Amino acid sequence: MTKIGLISDTHGFLDDAVFKYFDQCDEIWHAGDFGSVAIIDSLAAFKPFKGVWGNIDGKDVRAVCPEHLRFYCEDVDVWMTHIGGYPGRYAAQVKPEIVLHPPKVFICGHSHILKVQFDPKLGLLHLNPGAAGKQGWHKVRTLMRFDINRDKIENMEVIELGIR
Repeated sequence: MTKIGLISDTHGFLDDAVFKYFDQCDEIWHAGDFGSVAIIDSLAAFKPFKGVWGNIDGKDVRAVCPEHLRFYCEDVDVWMTHIGGYPGRYAAQVKPEIVLHPPKVFICGHSHILKVQFDPKLGLLHLNPGAAGKQGWHKVRTLMRFDINRDKIENMEVIELGIR
């Protein structure tokens, strides 16, 4: 079993509470809009790390993280990108691939809207951890934790960090 900490849209702010909530995680995944390479460095120094760049990220972040990241965690096919849309309204840049080769888990950031939604048409689980930073229109900063146990997603948790 692999314990995952999922975060997005830090926009240059990394709450110290993230380290407490992700302490028992095996890996941390960031779905873009870091705001600085320092956020990547802090997370990667703490736990094994995967991340994708977001629309606010500059050349420094884009030199370290890809726009799209497709990988397996245990037996689960995961696709992470910053701007991906959601079931029924996938972004134009991902729609052809997601329809032809849907992953089991599709992770996005960008909207600052925390969302866990199953897409029955494509048979995938869509995850957006909301926004953990202080910039944006969201009211509460959020994270997610979950376990990947072979081919199953288990123990999904939403964590509220507090008011933006």
